[in-house]
Amino acid sequence: MVSLDDAVVARLARFGTTFEILVDPDGAEKLYGKWDAAEDAAIRDLLAVDEVFVDWSEGDRASTEQLEKAFETTDPVRIARRILREGDVQLTQEQRKRMLEQKQKRILETITRETWNPQTKTPHPKERIERALEEAKWRTDPLRPVEEQVQEAFKKLRPLLPIAFERVKVALKVPAEHTGAAYGHLRGLGDLLKEEWQNDGSLVAVLEIPAGAQTEVYDRLNALTHGSVETRLL
Repeated sequence: MVSLDDAVVARLARFGTTFEILVDPDGAEKLYGKWDAAEDAAIRDLLAVDEVFVDWSEGDRASTEQLEKAFETTDPVRIARRILREGDVQLTQEQRKRMLEQKQKRILETITRETWNPQTKTPHPKERIERALEEAKWRTDPLRPVEEQVQEAFKKLRPLLPIAFERVKVALKVPAEHTGAAYGHLRGLGDLLKEEWQNDGSLVAVLEIPAGAQTEVYDRLNALTHGSVETRLL
């Protein structure tokens, strides 16, 4: 358990009463957004004390009646999970800054990898998307899921850039001498839709990948085959 001196408050209002628990800020940051999947032991480890308060600064603990009415249980772990999932965790300023930077990076990388310019059939450089998001005055929320924010950021980008979420199919041929090194990596690069082994030992395959990931995939294939792979966008 984290010490009381290092703990932060997580709170949730229910039926006119605000319930508070004291949690480990580092542990809460690591589990943020994963409360339902976390083991009971992991939730318990976050707690500085196995108590639920209505005013922790005064040491005012929630009564059994208050807990039963608000949560239909007095189990501190079950209550803590709900407070963490539905309430507000008072993360430190440094944690919020770090989470903001991480979310910004993931949102930018996701859009760059999964979109392209439908007019030129080529990916947008990351720097171009980053500049467009700045122009659109897009602001990342450090606490909301990445997937939601990717869609919202995409809507902001559409008036500024020709951009679309698309997946493309790439036909490729790997020479026999490099199939051993390359084959095991193909499924990690995209969806392997087709594979045919040729009489000379070479491999012909079709990969479906995010449109913006083409450069990344081609670079990886070239590295695995020492530049001998043949590719064609279908």
